[in-house]
Amino acid sequence: MKLSDFKLDIPRKLISLYPTPNRDESRLMVVHKKTGQIEHRVFKDIIEYFGDGDVFVINDTKVFPARLYGNKEKTGAKIEVFLLRELNQDLRLWDVLVDPARKIRVGNKLYFGDSDLVAEVIDNTTSRGRTIRFLFDGSDEEFYKTIDSLGETPLLKEYIERKIEAEDRDRYQTIFAKHVGAVAAPTAGMHFTPHLLKRLELRGVDVTPITLHVGLGTFRQVDVEDLTKHKMDSENYDIPQKTVDLVNEALDNKKRVVAVGTTSLKTLESSVTANARLKISKGWTDKFIIPPYDFKIANALISNFHLSESTLLMTVAAFGGYDLVMKAYKEAIKEKYRFFSYGDAMLIL
Repeated sequence: MKLSDFKLDIPRKLISLYPTPNRDESRLMVVHKKTGQIEHRVFKDIIEYFGDGDVFVINDTKVFPARLYGNKEKTGAKIEVFLLRELNQDLRLWDVLVDPARKIRVGNKLYFGDSDLVAEVIDNTTSRGRTIRFLFDGSDEEFYKTIDSLGETPLLKEYIERKIEAEDRDRYQTIFAKHVGAVAAPTAGMHFTPHLLKRLELRGVDVTPITLHVGLGTFRQVDVEDLTKHKMDSENYDIPQKTVDLVNEALDNKKRVVAVGTTSLKTLESSVTANARLKISKGWTDKFIIPPYDFKIANALISNFHLSESTLLMTVAAFGGYDLVMKAYKEAIKEKYRFFSYGDAMLIL
């Protein structure tokens, strides 16, 4: 398929700037693959579609405050430093994006606030990418606490056009968040509440984790018309034994395996046995799922509404069927569903 096949005219006003006050009261579009039926519900109604033996696979990655602001030595120029991934913990080497990039060269030093945190630029990786080494005289725990105190919630400001607020630190996080490492939230999981989980449990539904540390590459603009030539950034993942056992039992019993978000979906499809079952695994995945694709593990998907020509929209279309998903998205625009990270949800059955 081509990039232009996924072009949608999504009004800017439908990109949600704030989440719903209550997580489980977002709108929910339910799409039935077999019949093509589309329902309009509220997210907490999701329990009506599942029962005993079904399994929800959630992503328990935790977003860290990855956006820092430093000042360049001598000139004092303000520089945004977006932490992408830690390359070497002992050396405190990080892969980052800087803005404005034209001002930052190898050898420059950046000073962060009134703290003892200093960074030295040691390599150029892309036009905006740099490798930096943090210079910090303290323990690892003190270092991460400093990053946490100085950092800002990494909402994508290109789309959420407002100042970051204190409430974002909690709200741009799922209630499952456990393992620190993501620079973007697995947003489909943000609609769940403890109360909703309890109701699912009472219906016999199991909720089990994988971990995939979401990187900015998930949102990187596709700049090739031929999608087979697009290369995804690698993201670190971990699938534990408990999840393998629950998922395979559900598949054996012909129950629902629900991928909560495209990150969970991609992780599940990155670790499949020859007989189409999930296997324990950890490592890196750069899997890029586009139509047509034969899914081996998940048979239901929860997802937010994604942006035009995004890799996330392509993955959802692969799962739900291109024509049906594009029809559903056009209906979502017509019905004024809220899009992107703080937006509404879709359930594909």
